[in-house]
Amino acid sequence: MSQPKHILVIRLSAMGDVAMTIPVLQALNKQYPDVNITVLTRAFFTPFFRDLKNVTVFPAEVKGKHKGVLGLFKLSKTLKKLEIDAIVDLHNVLRSNILKFLFFGKKFSQIDKGRTEKKELVSGKRFRQLKTTHQRYVDVFEALGFKLDLSNPAFANRPILNEKTKTLIGLDSKKMIGIAPFAAHEGKIYPLDLMKAVITMLSKDYKIILFGGGAKEIAVLNNFEKSLDHVISIAGKLSLNEELDVISNLKVMLSMDSGNAHIAAMLGVKVITIWGVTHPFAGFAPFNQPNDYTIVSDRNQFPEIPTSIYGNKYPENYKEASRSILPETIINKIKSIV
Repeated sequence: MSQPKHILVIRLSAMGDVAMTIPVLQALNKQYPDVNITVLTRAFFTPFFRDLKNVTVFPAEVKGKHKGVLGLFKLSKTLKKLEIDAIVDLHNVLRSNILKFLFFGKKFSQIDKGRTEKKELVSGKRFRQLKTTHQRYVDVFEALGFKLDLSNPAFANRPILNEKTKTLIGLDSKKMIGIAPFAAHEGKIYPLDLMKAVITMLSKDYKIILFGGGAKEIAVLNNFEKSLDHVISIAGKLSLNEELDVISNLKVMLSMDSGNAHIAAMLGVKVITIWGVTHPFAGFAPFNQPNDYTIVSDRNQFPEIPTSIYGNKYPENYKEASRSILPETIINKIKSIV
């Protein structure tokens, strides 16, 4: 059977999961340069794919014209005009399963999310490293006959910042460290008083660039910026393309178990992650980072970690589990690799 020449890749959300597709698609680009990819995802994520060859983003409007079964039927009719040979479903949700049905007869490969072993991990039955999400993505392509090797990744050159961005972050020669202090759930966030201590210490030697989104986060980050020297919040001030340019120019990114970690990693930046009630054993550690770049909460104090895969469930007294991580531990780790 001939190998597909045009693949539809489905990964609609969330930000971090979409970012984790990039190293896999880079490997596909490199090892199979004649294969064309159409990625079905949210239009907002389009800049993630800017450095990939033979990759086109088809924006899914799941809250608009592609909403519901009728919307997905219309979407499938449009996609069929692109002469797609095979579908790779990296999401495996109701929407993608409906599309699978509507593309009946096409080669179709779907991610195994490993739900059973993840339940065992969260329940405490088996505390062990699970297959990474990147490897789960690779497995889906390999089911279609594409053997992928992620061991020698290639990253785009660091882009030159535009004048708007340079004006915002300043032109001095201090090394830049990015910090993204927030996550979708409280149990994944390093306590802000300790994070301010980390930022205060690091800002003595480095320029600190703060990342975040949403009114509440922006207000906190702006307060950090106002109260500390050499600290700049770019939250809500740049386009996603411009933010990616800034991240590409960082020496290191400090992030929670959240999307910013995966964005920095997909760009080839060193990433230190802080883990509260989640744990890297679930397979969501950033791409191509040494194990000791993950700083985890003290499981002697909080033995039920990970309390859930996504950090949305935890006992009340676990909410600040990451307070068991000393600011000095984070600072020393960053200084050791900058």
